Amino acid sequence: MNQARQVICCDGNCSMGLTGRGVGVAVLDTGIYIHEDFGQRVTAFFDVLRRQEKPYDDNGHGTHISAIIGGDGRASDGKYRGIAPGCNIISVKVLDSRGGGFASDVLTGLRWIRENRARLGIRVVNISVGSYSKKNMSENSVLVRGVDAAWDDGLVVVVAAGNNGPGRMTVTTPGISRKVITVGCSDDYKEVNVMGRHMVDYSGRGPTGACICKPEIIAPGAGIVSCCNKPGEYSAKSGTSMSTPMVAGAVALLLEKYPQMTNRDVKLRLRERAVDLGLPRNRQGWGLLDVRRLLED
Repeated sequence: MNQARQVICCDGNCSMGLTGRGVGVAVLDTGIYIHEDFGQRVTAFFDVLRRQEKPYDDNGHGTHISAIIGGDGRASDGKYRGIAPGCNIISVKVLDSRGGGFASDVLTGLRWIRENRARLGIRVVNISVGSYSKKNMSENSVLVRGVDAAWDDGLVVVVAAGNNGPGRMTVTTPGISRKVITVGCSDDYKEVNVMGRHMVDYSGRGPTGACICKPEIIAPGAGIVSCCNKPGEYSAKSGTSMSTPMVAGAVALLLEKYPQMTNRDVKLRLRERAVDLGLPRNRQGWGLLDVRRLLED
C-alpha cells in the first residue's frame, strides 16, 4: 500500500510487472466486502459462522487485510494498491462482527482451505489473528496443529506475530509454530491506535516456549491505508495484522514468477533476501521484507 511503498518497494517497478496473477491467497478473518478494488478476483467465500453464501464483512478487518494483499486501487486511481493486485482472494470468515472467534472455527476454516486448495488454486494462507492465553501457548495446541497440517499440505502459511510486545515470549498462537512464516511489525516504534488502545513497541517478540526464534520477518504495519467495507472508501489500520498481508502478497508475486517453488523454498528465499536491520533476532527475525530483492533473479 502507499504508506509502505517507500519502505518495502511494492510499486509496479519493484514488482517487475508481476501481479500475483493466477495465485490464490486464502484469508482467514472477518470476511470480505466486495469493494471495487477486488474486481472479479474474489473467487470463493466460505462463512464458517453463519454459512451465508454471499460475501460480507460485518467488521471490516478482513476486507482491509485482503486489499493489502490484492486490492488493485481502482477506486483511488491506483493510489492505494495492494502488493499483488492480480491475485485471487479466497475469503474464509472465521471471526464475528467484533473481530473475535473460536479456535474451532479457525480449524474448520483451515480444513476447508486444505480440502479446496487444488480446485481454487490456493497457494498462500494469511492469518492475521491470534490467541494469547497460557493454555494455547504450546506447540501441541490445536491452532498450531491446524496451521502445521496446512503447511504439511504444501501451503505457504503466513501468520501475524500479534500486538502483545515488546516483552519476550509475546508472539501469539498460532504464530509460535516453527513451520509457518510469522510476521512482525517493522515500524512499531510509531505510536498507533488499535481498537482504542494507544500502542508503541507492540510487535510480538520471541522466543517461543520451545526456544524457537520468532518472528521470521518484519514488514510495515503502522497507519496502512486499505479498503474498508463501504463502497469506494478506504481507512487506515495498524498492527502486525497489517504487516502480515504485506508478506503474503509478496509471496503471491514470488509464486507467480516461480510457480514450482515449494513452501520451504519460499521460506528460504525470504530468509536470504530479507534486509538485516541490525535489531535483535527475536525482534526482527531475518530482517525487513524487500520485494525487489525477493523477486530478483
